[in-house]
Amino acid sequence: MYICIDLKSFYASVECVERGLDPMTTNLVVADMSRTEKTICLAITPSMKALGIKNRCRVFEIPKNVDYIAAVPRMQLYIDYAAEIYGIYLKYIAAEDIHVYSIDEAFMDVSDYLHLYKMTAKELGQTIIKEIYDKLGIRATCGIGTNLYLTKVALDISAKHAADFIGELDEESYRKTLWDHRPLTDFWRIGPGIASRLASYGIFTMRDIAEANEDLLYKLFGIDAELIIDHAWGREPVTMKDIKNYRSDSNCLSSGQVLASDYNFEDGRLIVKEMMDLLCLDLVEKGLVTGSVTLHVGYASRMDAESAHGTVNIGDETNADIVLIPAIEDLYNRIVDKKIPIRRVNITCNNVKHEEYQQYSLFTDSTELVKNRKVQEAVLDIKQRYGKNAILKGMNLEEHATTRERNTQIGGHRSGTQQ
Repeated sequence: MYICIDLKSFYASVECVERGLDPMTTNLVVADMSRTEKTICLAITPSMKALGIKNRCRVFEIPKNVDYIAAVPRMQLYIDYAAEIYGIYLKYIAAEDIHVYSIDEAFMDVSDYLHLYKMTAKELGQTIIKEIYDKLGIRATCGIGTNLYLTKVALDISAKHAADFIGELDEESYRKTLWDHRPLTDFWRIGPGIASRLASYGIFTMRDIAEANEDLLYKLFGIDAELIIDHAWGREPVTMKDIKNYRSDSNCLSSGQVLASDYNFEDGRLIVKEMMDLLCLDLVEKGLVTGSVTLHVGYASRMDAESAHGTVNIGDETNADIVLIPAIEDLYNRIVDKKIPIRRVNITCNNVKHEEYQQYSLFTDSTELVKNRKVQEAVLDIKQRYGKNAILKGMNLEEHATTRERNTQIGGHRSGTQQ
C-alpha cells in the first residue's frame, strides 16, 4: 500500500498563512510582478482556480475584473515549510520508505506501518494531513493505491472529486471508475502529444488503450508502449525499493534561465559565458569533469520557434574555466543567429565523471591548469565563507549580466533573503 500527499497550491498557501489569510477564500498569486506581464504565476490559490483561472498561467491571462494579492516569490520560505512538513512525514514513516517527488508532493510506502499503527492507509493519510494543517495551516490532498501509479492517479483524479480530498484505488476499482474517464491527459504521463496521437486512431480512454491492438501501440510509441499498456490496466511493477536503488548509467550537470527581457547577440554571449563560469565552479566543487558541453538557445519570437542547438567536444575531460568558457563561446558564435533576439539559455555538461578518472593528453598545459584550479578553489572558498556575491568577475558587473541577481535566487526565483 502506498500513499501520496500533495500540498494544495503550496506556494500560494504559504503566502496566505504568512498573512493570516485562508487560501481557500483568498485570491492570491505568487509571481514576480517586477517582470513583464508574460511572467508565469508560480501558484494561485484554490479560490482563483474556482474562477476558472489556470494554475501556472501568465499574469496577463488573469481576467482584469479579478482582484487579487500579488506575492513576490520567497523560495527559501517555501523550502523551510517543506522541510517542516517532511519532518512530520518522518514521525510516521522512515526515510527509506519516502520518495520526495517534488517540493509539494511525496510518495510513501506504508505497507509495513499499517499493522504497527493499527490503522488503514486512509486513516494514516488523514492523520498526517491533519497534523500538517494543525501545525502549519497548509491543506493537503492524499492518494492511496496498491501500486505507485494507482496512488498517483488516485491523487490527481479521484481525490479531486472526493469530499475529504482523499482518493483510493486498486486495479479493480481503477478499471471500474476510471476506464472511461476523459480526458486522457488527466492521467500521469499522458501528455497532449500522446493523447493526440492516440485520438487519431480513435483511442480516447484507458479502456480504449487496454482493448487496442498492442502491435499498433508499439508501432506508435516503441518501448514506451509497454508502460502505456501497463498503466491502462492499472499495473505498475516499480516499487519504492526500486526507486531507492536506482542509479543512472550516465550523469550530466546543467543550468538554464529564462531572461527577463529580449537579449541581443552580444548580451546573450555574455550570459552564456557567465553561466559556463558558474557551471565550472559547480564541477570543481563536486569534484567532477566533463568532455563535452551542449548549448541550447531559445529565440524570443514565437515565429522563430527553431532554437539554436549544438554540442562541442572538449577533447580532454576538464572543469577548468579557461578551457570550457572559450569552448562554449566559440560554439555560441557558430550556432546562434545574430539577428534574432534571445530569451532562453540552457547549458549541459555531458557525461560528467569523478576527477580521479580524468585523463590528460600529451598536449595539455598542466602547469596552467593547476594554476587555474587554485584560483577556482580560492573563489569557491570565498563564496562559501562570505556569500556568492562576495567575489565577482568583471563580466558580472556589465549592464546586462545576471549572475549577481541569480546568486540571490533559488531555482531562478527570489529566495526572499538577501546575500
